[in-house]
Amino acid sequence: MIQNGINTLADSYITHPVAQPEDKMQFSEEAVAELEEIISHYPERKAACLPALWIAQREYGGHLTPAAIREVATRLGTSQTEVEGVATFYTMYNLRPRGRHHLEVCTCLTCAVMGAYDVVHALEHALDISIGETTADGEFTLSEAECLNYCGNATVVQVGDHYFPDISPSNCLNLVEELRKSEKYTPALLADSLVKIQTPGASLKGGGSFKAEEI
Repeated sequence: MIQNGINTLADSYITHPVAQPEDKMQFSEEAVAELEEIISHYPERKAACLPALWIAQREYGGHLTPAAIREVATRLGTSQTEVEGVATFYTMYNLRPRGRHHLEVCTCLTCAVMGAYDVVHALEHALDISIGETTADGEFTLSEAECLNYCGNATVVQVGDHYFPDISPSNCLNLVEELRKSEKYTPALLADSLVKIQTPGASLKGGGSFKAEEI
Protein backbone atom coordinates (compact mmCIF):
# COMPACT_ATOMS: atom_id res chain seq x y z
CA MET A 1 0.00 0.00 0.00
CA ILE A 2 1.30 3.49 -0.88
CA GLN A 3 0.14 6.61 0.90
CA ASN A 4 1.31 10.06 -0.32
CA GLY A 5 4.15 8.44 -2.25
CA ILE A 6 5.62 6.83 0.89
CA ASN A 7 6.00 3.06 0.92
CA THR A 8 4.67 1.28 3.96
CA LEU A 9 6.81 -1.28 5.75
CA ALA A 10 4.89 -4.09 4.06
CA ASP A 11 5.46 -2.60 0.62
CA SER A 12 9.14 -2.15 1.38
CA TYR A 13 9.37 -5.80 2.37
CA ILE A 14 7.79 -6.87 -0.93
CA THR A 15 10.22 -4.82 -3.02
CA HIS A 16 13.26 -5.53 -0.83
CA PRO A 17 12.59 -8.85 0.97
CA VAL A 18 14.70 -9.66 3.98
CA ALA A 19 16.86 -12.72 3.45
CA GLN A 20 15.74 -15.61 5.63
CA PRO A 21 18.40 -17.57 7.55
CA GLU A 22 19.18 -20.98 6.16
CA ASP A 23 18.24 -23.98 8.29
CA LYS A 24 21.18 -25.91 9.61
CA MET A 25 20.89 -29.50 8.44
CA GLN A 26 20.81 -31.87 11.41
CA PHE A 27 21.44 -35.31 9.95
CA SER A 28 24.43 -36.90 11.66
CA GLU A 29 27.16 -38.63 9.64
CA GLU A 30 25.59 -41.95 10.57
CA ALA A 31 22.18 -40.74 9.38
CA VAL A 32 23.59 -39.57 6.05
CA ALA A 33 25.33 -42.94 5.58
CA GLU A 34 22.10 -44.78 6.40
CA LEU A 35 20.13 -42.67 3.96
CA GLU A 36 22.64 -43.18 1.14
CA GLU A 37 22.64 -46.94 1.75
CA ILE A 38 18.84 -47.04 1.63
CA ILE A 39 18.72 -44.85 -1.49
CA SER A 40 21.05 -47.28 -3.28
CA HIS A 41 18.22 -49.83 -3.31
CA TYR A 42 15.77 -47.52 -5.08
CA PRO A 43 15.58 -46.57 -8.78
CA GLU A 44 15.75 -42.84 -7.95
CA ARG A 45 16.55 -40.78 -4.88
CA LYS A 46 13.09 -39.40 -4.20
CA ALA A 47 11.67 -42.93 -4.09
CA ALA A 48 13.32 -43.26 -0.66
CA CYS A 49 11.10 -40.56 0.80
CA LEU A 50 9.43 -42.77 3.43
CA PRO A 51 12.63 -44.05 5.09
CA ALA A 52 14.18 -40.60 4.72
CA LEU A 53 11.31 -39.17 6.74
CA TRP A 54 11.85 -41.81 9.44
CA ILE A 55 15.50 -40.78 9.62
CA ALA A 56 14.43 -37.14 9.87
CA GLN A 57 11.87 -37.90 12.56
CA ARG A 58 14.61 -39.55 14.62
CA GLU A 59 17.25 -36.87 13.97
CA TYR A 60 14.83 -34.05 14.80
CA GLY A 61 13.79 -35.50 18.15
CA GLY A 62 10.61 -37.38 17.33
CA HIS A 63 8.69 -35.08 14.99
CA LEU A 64 9.07 -33.47 11.59
CA THR A 65 9.72 -29.75 11.77
CA PRO A 66 9.59 -27.55 8.64
CA ALA A 67 13.40 -27.69 8.69
CA ALA A 68 13.26 -31.50 8.69
CA ILE A 69 10.98 -31.47 5.65
CA ARG A 70 13.37 -29.12 3.87
CA GLU A 71 16.38 -31.26 4.73
CA VAL A 72 14.74 -34.39 3.35
CA ALA A 73 13.80 -32.55 0.17
CA THR A 74 17.36 -31.26 -0.22
CA ARG A 75 18.98 -34.64 0.35
CA LEU A 76 16.58 -36.39 -2.03
CA GLY A 77 16.78 -33.71 -4.70
CA THR A 78 13.05 -33.11 -4.77
CA SER A 79 10.63 -30.36 -3.76
CA GLN A 80 9.54 -29.51 -0.25
CA THR A 81 5.95 -29.67 -1.45
CA GLU A 82 6.34 -33.27 -2.55
CA VAL A 83 7.97 -34.33 0.72
CA GLU A 84 5.36 -32.48 2.77
CA GLY A 85 2.61 -34.21 0.78
CA VAL A 86 4.02 -37.60 1.77
CA ALA A 87 4.54 -36.60 5.41
CA THR A 88 0.99 -35.30 5.78
CA PHE A 89 -0.58 -38.33 4.09
CA TYR A 90 0.68 -40.90 6.62
CA THR A 91 -0.40 -40.61 10.24
CA MET A 92 2.75 -42.40 11.41
CA TYR A 93 4.74 -39.22 10.87
CA ASN A 94 4.49 -36.60 13.60
CA LEU A 95 4.11 -33.05 12.34
CA ARG A 96 4.09 -31.55 15.81
CA PRO A 97 5.89 -32.43 19.06
CA ARG A 98 4.68 -35.50 20.91
CA GLY A 99 5.10 -36.39 24.54
CA ARG A 100 8.12 -38.38 25.60
CA HIS A 101 5.75 -41.32 25.39
CA HIS A 102 2.98 -41.41 22.78
CA LEU A 103 0.08 -43.61 23.95
CA GLU A 104 -1.83 -44.90 20.93
CA VAL A 105 -4.91 -46.83 22.01
CA CYS A 106 -6.43 -49.16 19.42
CA THR A 107 -10.15 -48.38 19.27
CA CYS A 108 -11.07 -50.56 16.29
CA LEU A 109 -13.79 -53.21 16.54
CA THR A 110 -12.23 -55.94 18.69
CA CYS A 111 -10.52 -53.56 21.09
CA ALA A 112 -13.65 -51.39 21.25
CA VAL A 113 -15.74 -54.42 22.21
CA MET A 114 -13.15 -55.28 24.87
CA GLY A 115 -13.38 -51.82 26.45
CA ALA A 116 -10.91 -49.65 24.54
CA TYR A 117 -12.92 -46.49 25.13
CA ASP A 118 -13.04 -47.22 28.85
CA VAL A 119 -9.23 -47.32 28.71
CA VAL A 120 -9.19 -44.03 26.79
CA HIS A 121 -11.44 -42.35 29.34
CA ALA A 122 -9.37 -43.69 32.24
CA LEU A 123 -6.21 -42.32 30.68
CA GLU A 124 -7.84 -38.98 29.91
CA HIS A 125 -8.92 -38.67 33.53
CA ALA A 126 -5.56 -39.77 34.97
CA LEU A 127 -3.48 -37.57 32.68
CA ASP A 128 -5.94 -34.63 32.62
CA ILE A 129 -5.88 -34.43 28.83
CA SER A 130 -8.17 -35.36 25.94
CA ILE A 131 -7.46 -37.41 22.83
CA GLY A 132 -4.88 -35.60 20.71
CA GLU A 133 -3.42 -33.60 23.59
CA THR A 134 -0.12 -33.71 25.47
CA THR A 135 0.35 -33.43 29.21
CA ALA A 136 1.69 -30.15 30.56
CA ASP A 137 4.93 -31.84 31.64
CA GLY A 138 5.53 -33.19 28.13
CA GLU A 139 5.51 -36.80 29.29
CA PHE A 140 2.49 -38.21 27.44
CA THR A 141 0.49 -37.67 24.28
CA LEU A 142 -2.76 -39.63 23.96
CA SER A 143 -4.18 -40.76 20.60
CA GLU A 144 -6.51 -43.31 19.05
CA ALA A 145 -4.95 -45.81 16.66
CA GLU A 146 -6.27 -47.85 13.75
CA CYS A 147 -6.19 -51.63 14.12
CA LEU A 148 -2.83 -52.75 15.50
CA ASN A 149 -3.39 -56.36 14.35
CA TYR A 150 -3.14 -57.81 17.85
CA CYS A 151 -6.81 -58.62 18.33
CA GLY A 152 -6.20 -61.69 20.49
CA ASN A 153 -4.90 -59.48 23.26
CA ALA A 154 -7.32 -56.55 23.19
CA THR A 155 -7.17 -53.83 24.32
CA VAL A 156 -3.78 -53.03 22.83
CA VAL A 157 -1.81 -49.81 23.35
CA GLN A 158 1.16 -48.96 21.15
CA VAL A 159 3.87 -46.85 22.76
CA GLY A 160 6.71 -46.08 20.39
CA ASP A 161 8.05 -49.35 19.03
CA HIS A 162 6.29 -51.61 21.53
CA TYR A 163 2.83 -53.10 21.94
CA PHE A 164 1.31 -53.39 25.39
CA PRO A 165 -1.49 -56.01 25.29
CA ASP A 166 -4.42 -56.75 27.59
CA ILE A 167 -4.76 -53.17 28.81
CA SER A 168 -7.85 -52.35 30.85
CA PRO A 169 -9.08 -49.43 32.95
CA SER A 170 -7.80 -51.26 36.03
CA ASN A 171 -4.22 -51.68 34.83
CA CYS A 172 -3.66 -48.77 32.44
CA LEU A 173 -2.44 -46.54 35.27
CA ASN A 174 0.24 -49.12 36.06
CA LEU A 175 1.39 -48.73 32.46
CA VAL A 176 1.58 -44.97 32.88
CA GLU A 177 3.74 -45.30 35.99
CA GLU A 178 5.97 -47.86 34.28
CA LEU A 179 6.52 -45.53 31.35
CA ARG A 180 7.34 -42.56 33.58
CA LYS A 181 10.40 -44.51 34.75
CA SER A 182 11.40 -45.72 31.29
CA GLU A 183 13.71 -44.23 28.68
CA LYS A 184 12.40 -46.66 26.07
CA TYR A 185 9.49 -46.58 23.63
CA THR A 186 9.84 -42.94 22.56
CA PRO A 187 8.86 -41.51 19.15
CA ALA A 188 12.53 -41.05 18.24
CA LEU A 189 13.36 -44.66 19.14
CA LEU A 190 10.41 -45.87 17.08
CA ALA A 191 11.81 -44.01 14.08
CA ASP A 192 15.28 -45.41 14.77
CA SER A 193 14.04 -49.00 14.85
CA LEU A 194 12.30 -48.56 11.49
CA VAL A 195 15.46 -47.10 9.98
CA LYS A 196 17.72 -49.86 11.32
CA ILE A 197 15.71 -52.73 9.85
CA GLN A 198 16.23 -51.25 6.37
CA THR A 199 20.02 -51.22 6.57
CA PRO A 200 22.48 -54.13 6.22
CA GLY A 201 23.40 -55.88 9.45
CA ALA A 202 20.32 -54.59 11.24
CA SER A 203 20.39 -57.51 13.68
CA LEU A 204 23.90 -56.46 14.70
CA LYS A 205 23.15 -52.75 14.96
CA GLY A 206 20.14 -53.02 17.21
CA GLY A 207 18.09 -49.87 17.16
CA GLY A 208 15.04 -48.46 18.84
CA SER A 209 14.15 -49.77 22.26
CA PHE A 210 15.62 -53.24 21.75
CA LYS A 211 18.99 -54.93 21.96
CA ALA A 212 20.40 -56.47 18.80
CA GLU A 213 19.57 -60.03 19.87
CA GLU A 214 15.92 -59.05 20.40
CA ILE A 215 15.35 -57.93 16.81
